[in-house]
Amino acid sequence: MDRRTFADFLKSRRAKLLPVNVGLPDGQRRRTPGLRRQEVAQLAGMSVDYYIRLEQARGPQPSRQVLGALARALMLNMDERAHLFHLAGETPAPHAAPRRDMPDGIRHLLASMTEVPAYVVDAKYDVLAANDMALAFMTHLSGLDCMRGNVVRVIFSGPEVGKQLADADHARFARSCVADLRAATARYPDDPELAELVSDLLRSSPEFGEIWAEHEVEVRRSMNKKVIHPQVGLIEVECQVLLVPERDQRIITYIAEPGSDSHRAILRLREMVDAGLSTVDFPQISNVAPHQNPPDLRG
Repeated sequence: MDRRTFADFLKSRRAKLLPVNVGLPDGQRRRTPGLRRQEVAQLAGMSVDYYIRLEQARGPQPSRQVLGALARALMLNMDERAHLFHLAGETPAPHAAPRRDMPDGIRHLLASMTEVPAYVVDAKYDVLAANDMALAFMTHLSGLDCMRGNVVRVIFSGPEVGKQLADADHARFARSCVADLRAATARYPDDPELAELVSDLLRSSPEFGEIWAEHEVEVRRSMNKKVIHPQVGLIEVECQVLLVPERDQRIITYIAEPGSDSHRAILRLREMVDAGLSTVDFPQISNVAPHQNPPDLRG
């Protein structure tokens, strides 16, 4: 353990926080910026003497429980939290469950992408938000159900799963999602909802089970896709996956090459969305679990 660097890091993070940031009164004028040592100790649930010794590079090596309490008290982000654990010679403890809170900036980004279908999923592929274009575009995944539930459930539900997976693009997309989902189970081993999702899919979908048994693990990246849209025809796009690291979420976008036939098809779809003419009779899939809190489909 690098005690001196650990101590300096604690002091630097303490200096960044104001009492109002952590719900404490300002009180009397402070001679130095940031929280006092006793305030951090109070927030972390430890003795003032113990915390002082940590900042003085003295005392025993902090346990994982103490490190977690310090990370919460100092309001560390994911990268800072990981750094704190590494300085203490520990690997960061995983979050208990995938995060569902989404920054307003991401929501505004979706709304601003007027010619790009885009949506956000958490680590277990629950859809958190989507823009208008995503709902209109995602007919190949039963768009309405997909945007209100879990993408992987939709992929492996219904009587046409085998036929759909015979398509190379669709199969590649499905396998990538399963591999990403398996990686998530390692990051969140104690999340009951994630375990239930995998268990349900293994019971209900032999196709999912076959892919799951291959133990492929990857974080989703870009790929090319072809979609036959019932209203505007063939659309060829590059599926780009943008990570939101602090929340372990993904922004999934579908981008057509500018000036191409596919781009013109996307523009026609945009016109139909604006005119209110893009409603498609989406097939309903009865065994798709409803989203407890349906996301805002308008981004």
